[in-house]
Amino acid sequence: MIVSGAFCGKRYAVLGLARSGLAAVDTLLASGAEVVAWDRQDVARDKVGGRARLADPLEIDLTGFDGVVVSPGVPLNTHPIAERAARFGVPVIGDIELFALARGSLPAHKMVGITGTNGKSTTTALVHHILESAGVPARMGGNIGLPILAQEPLPEGGVYVLELSSYQIDLTHSLACDAAALGNVTPDHLDRYGDFPAYAASKARLFAMQAADQFAVFGCADEPTDAVFAAERARRPAGRVVCADRADLAGDQARWPALQGPHNLENAAIAAALCEELGAARDAILAAMASFRGLPHRMEIVADHRGVLFVNDSKATNPASAAPALAAYPPDPRPRIHWIVGGLPKEDGLGECEAFLGNVASAYTIGEAGPRFAELLEGRVRVEKAELMCQALRLAMAAASPGDVVLLSPACASFDQFRDYEKRGEYFRELVAMLIGEPNSPIDCFAGKSAA
Repeated sequence: MIVSGAFCGKRYAVLGLARSGLAAVDTLLASGAEVVAWDRQDVARDKVGGRARLADPLEIDLTGFDGVVVSPGVPLNTHPIAERAARFGVPVIGDIELFALARGSLPAHKMVGITGTNGKSTTTALVHHILESAGVPARMGGNIGLPILAQEPLPEGGVYVLELSSYQIDLTHSLACDAAALGNVTPDHLDRYGDFPAYAASKARLFAMQAADQFAVFGCADEPTDAVFAAERARRPAGRVVCADRADLAGDQARWPALQGPHNLENAAIAAALCEELGAARDAILAAMASFRGLPHRMEIVADHRGVLFVNDSKATNPASAAPALAAYPPDPRPRIHWIVGGLPKEDGLGECEAFLGNVASAYTIGEAGPRFAELLEGRVRVEKAELMCQALRLAMAAASPGDVVLLSPACASFDQFRDYEKRGEYFRELVAMLIGEPNSPIDCFAGKSAA
């Protein structure tokens, strides 16, 4: 746990006692702060009962408090806590701001912040992997893994690598990253922001908090990202703001099994720029990219069986997030993707997947959206209507040849048959293992629904 004298004798209210909120309570109490904590669920409140005063910040006098710490999931545009705190002149912050305030108490270190609409989790995990592979002590947190406050402090010379959502950036005011990255900005989370420019401006705040001599790298492949790049380049010395150099790494990408596709070339180029800034040698960076295994449910290689690659991309819950996986496996020379698609639809149509149908040998439609996907794909690619993942996987395995890819990239939410995308991906893994081990074994194709 991270502890800091910066909080000693101060007063904080913590609203929401899930992982990040509970970590904030633990850090503040251990640092000598007075804490008022609240969660609407009894079981969550029980975790801090007897250690912190239990009271709802919406109902108490906040005079003299140093901050109200909220979960990134609290919608500041609609939740009454924002107005309530403002009335008392108390800042609304998150656990990342607490970490920023605690940095002065930690052994000398560097901090990396990574944001973007898509790809930030992979880039964060890749930077962490490269640093650890190069022998640099590193911790990964923020919007990925354990809350950063709950982790043990690094020794001198370590690097904290944080994935940062726009929500987390909204809740910090002091986070000056030694190196920061913005991969891309596309429309998302517009229920939390007045419009797309407001969402893009939230991402830009990560860089506004940096000093002019700190380093920033950008994807530079879309107009909103280019605009932030241009603004930051205008205020910093030469070389402190760069575009990710995809071309420099393109010749090596074939050797990185978990980093295929144009989107992963961008992720790799950003990670390489960050790690070079932190002193990693190019040879160490390239070696680490080859050994990187990727993140669960994000183009995760599950198996390579008799020349057929099985890929779990269950995290792809809409067409925009499925499109990069389809782009990652071009014809060689024939289309080679056996695409398992469907679930609970978030939108109608194929969206960005449309551009990559030439890479698809066959589609296997499942779930509530299965009939609609079949209708959209008929006549364009071979279609098998499977309904259940088990049936789809059996059909795909029977049709796939060496060099082909069996890809679960559903382009839909999971809630028609599974509790979440993670359960869907875990079920896919289990099925692949069973069918590879015993291809003719009887399997209850309705078993997946037990994970709902």
